[in-house]
Amino acid sequence: MQNFYNYSLSEFRNLTVLHGYKAIHADNFYTSRYKNIEKSLPENYKSFLSKEFDFTLPEVNKVQVATDATTVKFLTKLEDGNFVETVLVPFNKKYTICLSSQVGCAMKCSFCFTGTQGLKRNLEAHEIIGQYILAFNYIKNNFPNKFAAPNIVFMGQGEPLHNFENIKKAIEIFLEVKGLHLGPRQITLSTAGYLPGLKRVNELKNVNLALSFHSPFNEQRNELIPLNKAYPIEDIVRTLKEVPRLKRQYLTFEYLVIKDLNHSEEHLDEIIKLLSGLPIIFNLIPFNEFPGAPYKRPLDVDVEMFKDKLVANGFFASIRKTKGDDILAACGQLNTKS
Repeated sequence: MQNFYNYSLSEFRNLTVLHGYKAIHADNFYTSRYKNIEKSLPENYKSFLSKEFDFTLPEVNKVQVATDATTVKFLTKLEDGNFVETVLVPFNKKYTICLSSQVGCAMKCSFCFTGTQGLKRNLEAHEIIGQYILAFNYIKNNFPNKFAAPNIVFMGQGEPLHNFENIKKAIEIFLEVKGLHLGPRQITLSTAGYLPGLKRVNELKNVNLALSFHSPFNEQRNELIPLNKAYPIEDIVRTLKEVPRLKRQYLTFEYLVIKDLNHSEEHLDEIIKLLSGLPIIFNLIPFNEFPGAPYKRPLDVDVEMFKDKLVANGFFASIRKTKGDDILAACGQLNTKS
């Protein structure tokens, strides 16, 4: 039995026709399942569906609500007994769902709690879709004033481009008009700079792209993101310049500001030399400490000063407000062993 949420509409339609049923039945069922709209279906087709497909979603094992009463972290149990974490983050009138793409992570970034648990396996498409459905259902039940379809950021556990095929399938399902019907700009994929996957991002339907940047110097970035030893920042920037973008679509550069480490004048000068000509929005993230973290959170005034200098040199820049750090739900804090 295959999980229904692993199938794109075209795959589901083809399987339906292969078993002697009409494509319109597949379309109607797909719509009813994802949009919660009742559609009339023949009884024999319903019987076929119940025999051929599993509709199981991951199980919510634990829910933690931050002191802000709106940021929510889910510990989600998968069918094989592994766990991942998913986070609901409030933004203005709607939510963003931070999705995990792997059980653990192989990147071993020194600033990230997830990296300390290593990589167990990739998530399948249905496990990624399942996180979204569970989180969206929670919003409907608990925050009815934020009922709009949430945005997605692939910034949870794992390196999304290290799990390319399942991410590609999940994005196709998210964008399906007869299904969840999200727009490409509602989805942001964050990468540490996994170059083999980065060279294929044109297959991902013009979703937003974010780079975990953190330093323009290779030696320092090697410490922060060991992957940089294999794929230096110059190669990543060169590849990003070739990525097709929609009109007015920017690249987001996530910049973890770490106390006394990466916000000097030298860093600013090198950023200007390295990134000229790229449409970039800097998302400055004050380091979120976790148990055993090797770094310290910077002073707010230092983060503000670094932002102002970036803006003065022609870059767009904002500071991400920390949400959920009291439940280890903030950027870099996810870890199912915690």
